[in-house]
Amino acid sequence: MSFDTIELRRYAMQPGKRDVLIELFEREFIETQEAAGMVVVGQYRDLDDPDTFIWFRGFLEMKTRAAALEAFYRGSLVWKANRDAANATLIDSDNVLLLKSARPESCFDLLGLNRQPEAAREPSFVGLAIFMHNGQPSEPFVDRFEADILPSLRQSAERIAYFLTDERPNEFPALPVREGEHAFVVAAVCKGTRALDAFARVFAGRTCEVRRLEPAARSLFR
Repeated sequence: MSFDTIELRRYAMQPGKRDVLIELFEREFIETQEAAGMVVVGQYRDLDDPDTFIWFRGFLEMKTRAAALEAFYRGSLVWKANRDAANATLIDSDNVLLLKSARPESCFDLLGLNRQPEAAREPSFVGLAIFMHNGQPSEPFVDRFEADILPSLRQSAERIAYFLTDERPNEFPALPVREGEHAFVVAAVCKGTRALDAFARVFAGRTCEVRRLEPAARSLFR
């Protein structure tokens, strides 16, 4: 699926409250957000930080993002009924990067995925790498990633997606994003812990942040 813009949302949780939010999120906030005009791509536990919750949300068109958020956060009875419980689990929810696909074909590949994965299959994980730059990553940077890193990633990971900062204005300021910052973000599905470790090794020694993510039960990108 090709999204016009993506949110990478990283929440700092009250100690011990991450699973409380995940249970609430998966029960109440997936279908209701999608009914408002967005797609919940995936929601994850950070394996290296028990008090971090990470999720991706996609919008088919940037021009409809504000209306979709307005419909959910100001018009949804489900959000109004559960927002206090959700907010009580959080310390900070403003660590948000607004992203766009680096290439037309580099967005999330969701083909054939569903929210009810087969219980018998090997557990999957998501590797996440975040490069921060002084300015928007250049075309040569993306070219180098595709030449030098992507082939190694393909040996252990699949459904590899990569993004640049979306520099268009945030038209829903009630939900802040990190403005004036520039990122190149890679996310990939890793089938099993060995594949996840191999993902991390590809980025060893590079100036980037690597996170190892465990999909929650109803995560789509997994």
